[in-house]
Amino acid sequence: MNTRVLDGTLPVADSAVVSIRRALEGQVPGWRAWLKFVGPALVVSVAYVDPGNVATNIQAGAGYGYSLLWVTLVASLIAMLFQALSAKLGIVTGRNLAELSREHFPMPLVLTMWVVSEIAAMATDLAEFLGGAIGLSLLFHLSLLVSMVVTAIATYAVLMLQKRGFRPLEILIGALVGVIGLCYLAELLIAHVQWPSVIEGLVVYQLPDAQAANLAVGMIGATVMPHALFLHSGLTQSRVPARNETERRKLLKYSHTEVGVTLTIAGLINVAMIVMAAGAFHHGHAGVAEIQTAYHTLQPVLGAASAGLFLLSLMASGLSSSVVGTMAGQLITQGFTRRQIPLWLRRAITMVPSFAVVAIGVNVTQALIDSQVVLSLALPFPMVALVWFTNRRDVMGNYRNGAGVRTLAIAAVAAVIGLNAILVAQTAGFNV
Repeated sequence: MNTRVLDGTLPVADSAVVSIRRALEGQVPGWRAWLKFVGPALVVSVAYVDPGNVATNIQAGAGYGYSLLWVTLVASLIAMLFQALSAKLGIVTGRNLAELSREHFPMPLVLTMWVVSEIAAMATDLAEFLGGAIGLSLLFHLSLLVSMVVTAIATYAVLMLQKRGFRPLEILIGALVGVIGLCYLAELLIAHVQWPSVIEGLVVYQLPDAQAANLAVGMIGATVMPHALFLHSGLTQSRVPARNETERRKLLKYSHTEVGVTLTIAGLINVAMIVMAAGAFHHGHAGVAEIQTAYHTLQPVLGAASAGLFLLSLMASGLSSSVVGTMAGQLITQGFTRRQIPLWLRRAITMVPSFAVVAIGVNVTQALIDSQVVLSLALPFPMVALVWFTNRRDVMGNYRNGAGVRTLAIAAVAAVIGLNAILVAQTAGFNV
C-alpha cells in the first residue's frame, strides 16, 4: 500500500484504507466500524433507482394504483441475492466477474459476452443519460441537446473524483442517492396516499389485467441490471483486499449487511415512486406514461413544489446512474480485454447512442423502452456466469454457495430469464 505523505496527510485513498484496516482489526467500535465498509453496494444501488425505474414506476402507479407494489418487493429480494453474490465473488477471489469469465470460459463465449456486455452498457447509459438530461431540460427550459452536453460535462467531472481514491466518489454517490430518497419522502408527504392500500399492494399478489401482467414482467425483468452484477465484484475486489481468512470473513459479513441495508433503501425509493404516482395520477390521470407528461401533470395536481422535487430527483438519478454506468463499462472492457482505456474514451463510447437518438429525432420514451429490451437480452450472461462461479469449489473454496443459496439463486435465474423471455416476445409482437 502506498503511504506517501502529502502536506503532512495521507492521500485520500490511503487514509480510507488505513481506516478500514483499523476497523477490521477491531479498533473502531460499533456502528462506526460498519460505516467504514459502506460504499460498494451504495454505488451499485443507484442502478435500482435510475431513470428507467422512474419511467416504469410512473406507469405502474398511474395505471394500476398500488396493486403492483408487490413486484418491487420481489425485484428487491432478487437484487439483494445477486448483488450479494457479486460482492462475495470479488472479496473471495480478488477477481471481478469479467476477469473470471475471460480466464475460465472458451474464447468464443468470452467474445460473445464482451460484445453483449458492451451493448448492454450503451443501452444502460441511454436510459440514465437521457433521464438526467430530460430533468435538466424541463427544470431550466433548455433544449434536450444542450441539456445532454451539460449532463455529459457534469458526469465526467464526477468521474474525475476517482483520481482521489474510492472514498470521495462513494460519498458523492451516497449524497445523490440521499437526495433522491429525500425528494420522494417529501413527495409522499405532499401526495394523497392511502396507506392501507399500500400495505395491501405490497403483500397481496394482484394482476388486474393482461397489461398489468406485461408491466410486471417489465418491472422485474429490467430490475437486475447486467452492469451492476459486473461492477459490484470489481468494487469489492480492489477496495481493501483481505490479508487472511479472518479479514475475509469480516469483509463478507459487512458486505452482506451493506447489501441488505442499501438495497432495502433503494427498494423503498421504488415503492415511494409508485405510491407517489398512484396518489397523484391514478384517479383522473391514469394514462400518464412519460416522464415529461408526469412533470407537467404534477404541477396542477400537487403543485410546483412537487413537480420541482420530481425533476431534482430525476437529475440526481440520471447523473449518479450515468457515472456508475460508465464505471461499469470501463470495468467490463478492461476485464474482458486486459487493456486499460482512457476514461474520456469510455465515456464517449457510451454517450454516442444517446446523442444519436436525439439527433435523428427518435422518440425518447420509446428509446428508453427499447433500451430495457436490450438489457433483457444481455442479462442471462452475467447472471448465469455469476451463479456458476459462486457455486464452484475450485473458484470459491469453502465460500461456495450453500445448498439453500444455490437453490434460491438457480430458481431466481430461471424466473428472471423466463420473465425476460416473455418481455422480449411481447415486444416482438407475440401474444404471450
